[in-house]
Amino acid sequence: MVYKRNIKSTAEAVLDGDIKGWRRILPFLGPAFIAAVAYIDPGNFATNITAGSQYGYLLLWVIAFSNLMAVLIQSLSAKLGIATGKNLPEVSREHFSKKTSIFLWIQAELVIIATDLAEFIGAALGLYLLFNIPMLPAALITAVGSFAILELQRRGFRAFEAGISGMVLIVVLAFAFQTFLAQPNWGDVAIGIFTPQFEGIDSLLLATGILGATVMPHAIYLHSSLTQSRIVGRNDGEKRRIFRFEFIDIVIAMVIAGAINMSMLIIAAAVFHTQGLVVEDLDIAYNGLRDALGPMAAASFGLGLLIAGLASSSVGTLAGDVVMQGFIRRKIPLYLRRAITMIPPIAIIASGVNATYALVLSQVILSFGIAFALVPLVMFTSKRDIMGSLVNHRVTTGLGWIVVVIVVALNIYLLWETIFA
Repeated sequence: MVYKRNIKSTAEAVLDGDIKGWRRILPFLGPAFIAAVAYIDPGNFATNITAGSQYGYLLLWVIAFSNLMAVLIQSLSAKLGIATGKNLPEVSREHFSKKTSIFLWIQAELVIIATDLAEFIGAALGLYLLFNIPMLPAALITAVGSFAILELQRRGFRAFEAGISGMVLIVVLAFAFQTFLAQPNWGDVAIGIFTPQFEGIDSLLLATGILGATVMPHAIYLHSSLTQSRIVGRNDGEKRRIFRFEFIDIVIAMVIAGAINMSMLIIAAAVFHTQGLVVEDLDIAYNGLRDALGPMAAASFGLGLLIAGLASSSVGTLAGDVVMQGFIRRKIPLYLRRAITMIPPIAIIASGVNATYALVLSQVILSFGIAFALVPLVMFTSKRDIMGSLVNHRVTTGLGWIVVVIVVALNIYLLWETIFA
């Protein structure tokens, strides 16, 4: 493809030292922004808004800590693709038995379906809130929109990356506008970010929900795929330089995703918590913003929800393609996959299930798959015979296993509380 030739030639010029200054980073930007979309999917909206409305700025530090974990995990995923020229499912297939690979593929597909449920319902809910379109017709319109976004991929990955990045920018502007109108107490915001604290067991449970939803399995699978052949290092030195540039991409993308998540909590704290209102449903949040800040604030909230849902659903579809090819060496047309994965959310919407409840349920299902992505990732990136010169430093490996323990333990706790509490 012309795009890949242009990207590679420009990247090679950077690696050869022919391009200087800030322009060196440009050929390497993009993959992390696609992966970062998973961190602002509609499944995070309800948790962040509930946390802000119930506890004010108290749990902002949880989002900040979550983003630090995300930077580490996504950097390991990107590094695996750069070092091996393979994605995580492909490496897993090579080092695990056939039965294990099939199991990993099945659970990965279930996780992606659950993720797609949240994203699809979120986009449909955004249309419902913005235009008062009933949820089922809104879901069908969402289906058309998601196909249109996938069409960008046929024009090359640069067009797809630009399209997804543009959608992320719209979400950023939407929540920046709401934050401006909400006029939060910035002193309290700073305290919330830098002061870890809880207020009772319910705040701990909400913090668990925020942390537990941080590491998205499909983002891990996809990111390693996005870096595996986009720019290929000709030697170990070039691979290390490519990773350094990609790490900058990751930091920028994760900071943006973290800022969006923080703004959701900040807005809820400034608008709802100050009035003593606990908001758990997104439609109530929409109406509350309209009453408190005006119709433009509510419209920007609905637009952010719609765009986040559409963008993340397309990314989920790509991740599904990666796991099928990687784990079992099978491939189906991308549009057929998109059509198949639309069936569960449309069926759930048609059944009349509460949209916010469905979003929360999808996050619970997603929790089951986190360990099956995280454990192989840390394990493989810690092996020199797989990673070569990009093998993890001992400190990195130690931090990786700490994150695995924290995330898996919190998700087990969240599942227990959700099912048995």
